[in-house]
Amino acid sequence: MSRPILSHRQQGLLMTAGGALIISPDALLIKLIGLPDAQILLWRGLLTALGFVSIVALRNGRGFMAAYRRCGWTGIGVAVLFTFSTFGFVLGNQYTKGGNVLMILAGAPLIAALLSRVFLYERLPLRTWIAIALCMLGTSLIVVDDAGTGSWVGNGFALMAALALAANFTLCRTRPGIDMSPMLTLSGLLVAVCALLAGGIVMPPPESATLLVLLCLILLPLGFTLIQRGPLYLPAAEVGLLMLMEVVVGTLWVWWILGERPAPVAMFGGALVLGTLLIKGLIERRRERRLRPQSAGRGLSC
Repeated sequence: MSRPILSHRQQGLLMTAGGALIISPDALLIKLIGLPDAQILLWRGLLTALGFVSIVALRNGRGFMAAYRRCGWTGIGVAVLFTFSTFGFVLGNQYTKGGNVLMILAGAPLIAALLSRVFLYERLPLRTWIAIALCMLGTSLIVVDDAGTGSWVGNGFALMAALALAANFTLCRTRPGIDMSPMLTLSGLLVAVCALLAGGIVMPPPESATLLVLLCLILLPLGFTLIQRGPLYLPAAEVGLLMLMEVVVGTLWVWWILGERPAPVAMFGGALVLGTLLIKGLIERRRERRLRPQSAGRGLSC
């Protein structure tokens, strides 16, 4: 039997990092759309649900409904947690500074590591803990100019988003081999229903509608489908760690399109995050190559 071109772990790294890059224009496009939060949540929920269900149909064909049934009650939990993370992120930005939200979300990998250690007995090597610490520092430097005392309400929403995101990835690890990404369809519907009850429905202007379709029908479903598949291949903490790429690249998008030049300390923070992820990836790849001859005929474990 021929050996796969990419290892199990490398597939997970590419999926998660690729998904983070795809959703990186999220903050920029929300700024450009310029709708009230209730309307953004409503259309975000409806369009992402449509995008997610389309991806499930394309991937599974006649096994469309079976893909949802395989997720079981765990999938419903994943959908609810993803809904909480969506509300926490959007409402956190409404009630506190964006920098506060990103700094709190940067703690998601640490929360995921602790949850996995307590509930799944997963142990992370020292190099991963060091990478988490360096990336949290780098993310803090990126948003230091925008951070402030803010509002306890907004900070609470941001913490809810971080907890829900970490719990989501950890919950996925309890069902090895089961792809939970189809259940993001249910999450989109839950977000839409809650937003509809809170603010009704208003048709957006054409320019905002175009950006909503780009973001919510294409980018977010594709990106989050890849990210949600990450726990099939990687520990929950590492999935959260790779998602920090969104913060760095998203800052560059805003700089490029809106001319909001980040401070030098933010540039250093971004370089620290990307450099840490790159070096960690190279170290892991070297270890895989060294261990591969020893595991020939036995298969590689995640």
